[in-house]
Amino acid sequence: MAKKTMEPMGIFDHLEELRNRLIVCVVFIFIASGLSYWLLVKPVIDLIAKPVGKQLIFLTPTEAFMVYIIVAFFCGIFLSSPVVLFQIWRFVAAGLTKREKMYVLIYAPFSFLLFISGAYFCYAVIMPVTIKFLLGFNTESLTPMITLRSYVSFVGSMLLGFGLVFEMPVVILFLTELGLLNPKTLQKQRKYAILIIFIVAAIMTPSPDVISQLLMAFPMLFLFELSIWLSVFVNYRKNRVLSQF
Repeated sequence: MAKKTMEPMGIFDHLEELRNRLIVCVVFIFIASGLSYWLLVKPVIDLIAKPVGKQLIFLTPTEAFMVYIIVAFFCGIFLSSPVVLFQIWRFVAAGLTKREKMYVLIYAPFSFLLFISGAYFCYAVIMPVTIKFLLGFNTESLTPMITLRSYVSFVGSMLLGFGLVFEMPVVILFLTELGLLNPKTLQKQRKYAILIIFIVAAIMTPSPDVISQLLMAFPMLFLFELSIWLSVFVNYRKNRVLSQF
């Protein structure tokens, strides 16, 4: 009995698969967002409001409702991320080589953990210092009245920024594995990297104060130096493996 050979998928087959996987992602995000609205939104808002230590206000009748919807949506994305990432993986895995699949399976979990670590570091360390500094301008004639929308937007931007910043080691290691970067280049271009880090910190911090920018720049500098040493290790391992052939 002759073995059946799998025919390569055409462009329309890929589009059909993409549509089906997008539908699965949307359904899971919708369900997770609905559950988050009823179960998680209030605790999440109470949690992120702790650093400010004051009662938040809303200025229009619909403001609080819209913020609840936005927070529920992002909670839904986070809760459904395993399903979404699995669907993405199933779609792109067929086009990857064995080596590329190995890299993705190694680096993807570390990337997720670093993002969560960056967001937590921002919430636990950076946010209290930043909020204390910004509210330090309070006087007898100046009373802070922080709206729910502006505060949630501020915190969300900070958490996202630090989460992305903490991805630096994974990105540099991945590029080193692919041969697009090497430790000597990183060390040689260090002064330009420091300049870029401070520019990125100024862009990514939602507030224009210097304290917030420095609090983001210093972890980036540490992560960059750590990435150089990790890149040295990866490059050494690659050269050692190649020397055996």
